[in-house]
Amino acid sequence: MRKLHLHFNHIMNDVYITSAGIFLPNKPVSNAEMEDYLGLINGMSSRAKSRILSQNGIKTRYYAIDKDQNTTISNAKMASLAIKKAVDRSGGLLNDIKFLASGTTQGDLLVPGFASMVHGELSTKSMELASFQSVCASGMMAIKSAYKNIKSGESNNATAVGSELASRLFKSTRFEEQGSGAMSFDTEFLRWMLSDGAGAFVLQDQPAPDTVSLKIEWIDIQSNAGERPLCMYAGVENEESLKSWMDYAGFGEASLNKSMNLKQNIRHLDEVMKVGVAHYFELIDRGMIDTSEVDWLCCHYSSEYFKKPIQDLLKKGGADIPEEKWFSNLTEKGNTGAASIYIMLEELMYSGKLKSGQTILCMVPESGRFISSFMKLKVVDAGSIKKENTIRKVEAPELKISSGETGQWLVRNLSQVWIDFENELLRVPVVEKIHNQKLSLENYKLLLHDLRQQVIDGSQWISRAASNIDIELFDLRSAFIRHTATEHKDYQMLEKNFVALGEPLSRIQTGKKNIGSSALSAFMFHRASQPNPVDLLGAMFIIEGIGKRLAGYWGELMQEQLGLNDEQVSFFTYHGVADENHFHRLEEALEHPLMNMITAEKIVNTAKITAKLYKMQLVELGNY
Repeated sequence: MRKLHLHFNHIMNDVYITSAGIFLPNKPVSNAEMEDYLGLINGMSSRAKSRILSQNGIKTRYYAIDKDQNTTISNAKMASLAIKKAVDRSGGLLNDIKFLASGTTQGDLLVPGFASMVHGELSTKSMELASFQSVCASGMMAIKSAYKNIKSGESNNATAVGSELASRLFKSTRFEEQGSGAMSFDTEFLRWMLSDGAGAFVLQDQPAPDTVSLKIEWIDIQSNAGERPLCMYAGVENEESLKSWMDYAGFGEASLNKSMNLKQNIRHLDEVMKVGVAHYFELIDRGMIDTSEVDWLCCHYSSEYFKKPIQDLLKKGGADIPEEKWFSNLTEKGNTGAASIYIMLEELMYSGKLKSGQTILCMVPESGRFISSFMKLKVVDAGSIKKENTIRKVEAPELKISSGETGQWLVRNLSQVWIDFENELLRVPVVEKIHNQKLSLENYKLLLHDLRQQVIDGSQWISRAASNIDIELFDLRSAFIRHTATEHKDYQMLEKNFVALGEPLSRIQTGKKNIGSSALSAFMFHRASQPNPVDLLGAMFIIEGIGKRLAGYWGELMQEQLGLNDEQVSFFTYHGVADENHFHRLEEALEHPLMNMITAEKIVNTAKITAKLYKMQLVELGNY
């Protein structure tokens, strides 16, 4: 059997950063104040401090510890406050978040994952999580995870957060406890480089309606650990050691052996820059970066000292980006590791400097074990995206039922089920493609193919339901039978449309149900096999409502954007007209004299289930 090579699940959503939020703890700390917070070691000021600070260019930073070296706020709490700020700016609700991805160098706890602790601080309902623990690139990993979740259609929104609390690793008391010689230059270097803060993005499959959004065009992350040594690390005495801090007899012994100290092998730092730039040129060669199109470069470098070498390497390769296009807030906000790219983009995003159509290139190298990461963004606003007036006001198909209190209850509750259903459909990838005029011919073929596999069962479950209705409910049995007569040839229209598109009939006739169609058909046959399955009127309300309200409308949109003739789209356009009569018969059935609240509640429940399963059928197109 020839396989159907139409994979609708490969249709990917556009993904936008629609808002950003940051949290910087306490007040800015100047260079002169740093030892007031981190402490003098054995009462002596650092000799290396001024030299390191003169090179890194940082003037102020933020610490989540006070002058008594007490932690004032947890890493997870900072992350949650950044998320709350971003969500508030988006106009959404925390409980609407479907997916949360986090990145940090070190969470507050060894176990569980950082994302779990952040979720706990948010105190929201259940959601999907992903925790990334690395160094600077972990923030980019979190963005990519959230991006892919939306891109694939699993969620329509997500939040990504990067957060760091490095200051508590450099408290003087830690090194005094280790004795003389505890502070190697590889550790002291980081003591004057790193600081605290958190940043978060809200990502959605639609741009923000009233503000600038950043469309993510791609994210590329590359590890070179297979060829490179440790560069920034904690957990071993030195980069050659294989003895983990957990292998010591006790944690105190591990600390005394300096295995708990965060270290930077500064001898490898030039190589980190070279690896990142090599990745940059590789992306140019792959056609992913055109330097002439870059309007802003947000480059995370840990020190101003490294900016000039990076620029020189780009210039030597003939792909430099002019100084005026570089954007950084390192000197004022400090080096916040995984949070830096968020804190940088948040400032740029709300600076008023961005214009629709501009391109932002983000570069985040990580010294941990040589990771380089890049992200390309396009500035968009609501007016810059072609907006066709193709999404109508959501409203339920009109039900004309005149009988009593039960009938009116049915109208109210079925209408609410429909409104919830149609709102959910607007976020289904295939429906979004139809409305946004992005549906391809292959997408449409797959839609026909998968619908046919479920529609062919329609007349069969209705017939089974009719056969299980008692003679006392003869009128209802007749209504089901009449419905069967109008449904039994629907699948043939789908087949004719498919063939009219140039596809062989055998391909659609031998196709499989996708997992959503399988679930929908299984539920229908199960309910139809029960005694007096009158509750299936709720299923008919959903299915006939699609015909009455959506099928013809979608058919017109698809016909116009794909240039289809009537024979190629008749299944949809036919139902937009014919289902008016089908709906009238449904109304008559719902007004049956024996209708009562018990039956009405069952009808509404079945409508809810059918709506969920029908949506699943469209979400799972191509997934067999």
